[in-house]
Amino acid sequence: MIKVTLPVLVAAISGGLLVISLFIPRIETGVNSRFSEFFDILAAVAFILGGGNLVRVHLEKLNRRKPGWWYSIVTLVAFVVTLVAGLGKIGNPEGMTGDVVAEGSLFNFLYDAMFTPLQSTMFSILAFFVASASYRAFRARNMEASLLLGAALIILLGRTFVGATLTSWLPESLEFLSIPSLSNWIMSVVNLAGQRAIMIGIALGIISTSLKIILGIERTYLGGKES
Repeated sequence: MIKVTLPVLVAAISGGLLVISLFIPRIETGVNSRFSEFFDILAAVAFILGGGNLVRVHLEKLNRRKPGWWYSIVTLVAFVVTLVAGLGKIGNPEGMTGDVVAEGSLFNFLYDAMFTPLQSTMFSILAFFVASASYRAFRARNMEASLLLGAALIILLGRTFVGATLTSWLPESLEFLSIPSLSNWIMSVVNLAGQRAIMIGIALGIISTSLKIILGIERTYLGGKES
């Protein structure tokens, strides 16, 4: 019973204090500062748990020789080398008291010479997936898809010199019909309206979920089935 009641009580008190502090400026700064410290502590513990879980999962793959198990070797080696380089501050010109990302340190070298190029490679590969997904999504099968295709085409052309060239013959009185102007209108009016609607929906969802957690109705964060 305590395993359920105590976490629910902590969540209710913490959430209630944060909500109340928003309406009482005198205690807002103190509460936010204190909870920021607690968050940093929990984040540090979460990093440890996450690292331990990463090692456990990949060791299990290696032990059972699951498909792609040799990727686990690369992951574990990279994880251990990076962890040792960061915690030991190997090669750091300022020693153990210096910044972990100081120039000349092994950690900084691993980040700049290995992680950053790999990240750029992944993003460049994602461009092909985005192009493929866009091709499938923009096929004009119905009215909605046709509108999406037309808006996407206008925006793409409006962001390049091609759009301005195609509509350069329009007089100044019809400048608002040029492709760059239409592109800006779609982004600043139509797209912004859609974004605001989505943000309002997200905010309502956050409010309802937060209230359910504070009131103890939502308990899935405890793990397992709701109790």
